Amino acid sequence: MSLAAETLVDRAVRHVQAHIREHDLKVGDTLPGEGTFASQLGVSRAVMREAFGALAALRLLDVGNGRRARVGAIDGSVMGTSISHAVATAQVSTAQVWDVRRTLELRTVELAALNRTEEEAREIERLADEMAVSFDDPDRLVRTDIALHQAIAVASRNPLYQQIIRSFEPLMKEAVPAAWATRRTEEQRVSILDVHIGLARAITEGDGAKARNLVDAHFDASIADLFSET
Repeated sequence: MSLAAETLVDRAVRHVQAHIREHDLKVGDTLPGEGTFASQLGVSRAVMREAFGALAALRLLDVGNGRRARVGAIDGSVMGTSISHAVATAQVSTAQVWDVRRTLELRTVELAALNRTEEEAREIERLADEMAVSFDDPDRLVRTDIALHQAIAVASRNPLYQQIIRSFEPLMKEAVPAAWATRRTEEQRVSILDVHIGLARAITEGDGAKARNLVDAHFDASIADLFSET
């Protein structure tokens, strides 16, 4: 693609974003078709098609065959792809990612203790209890561990925390099994499970300080275990 064509696509992207802001569109609202935007900007439909594709790749638009584009919802998977790429290309280290995650989760557990609904508290406790019966199924244990942290983020009532915690999922699918692999004795595993169960109970009880202290201790142990092996 030529520089001129790239500039046209960039301009078209900015125009669509401006249209969303100026018309106060919300998630799920429909946008004019590619032809309408092409006429407004004096560009080809091919340029607008590329612009719509770029916005869809970023999850800013929800584009489906046979229907008009809609405003997309915030999606942590886009950030997750970027973080995974950054780690894979040595732009950031796994230790740096875990340091950021620790900072965020100290706040999400505190907020979850304050803001969770009764239903969310039950789900968080259910996931913690499920971890305790998943010793013999490592895949289930890892899935449940990840789901627990995401459920806590949802209960924080801050959708940005929810999506940022979700963005760590690709790395967690690798790091969580590695961390569990360092816990070779039943005593070590039970100790970590007790932390998760205690965390769930603290959130149910609305004890943000206790929840925060448990997460702090959990990350101390997990990071030490993980990086002592690597």
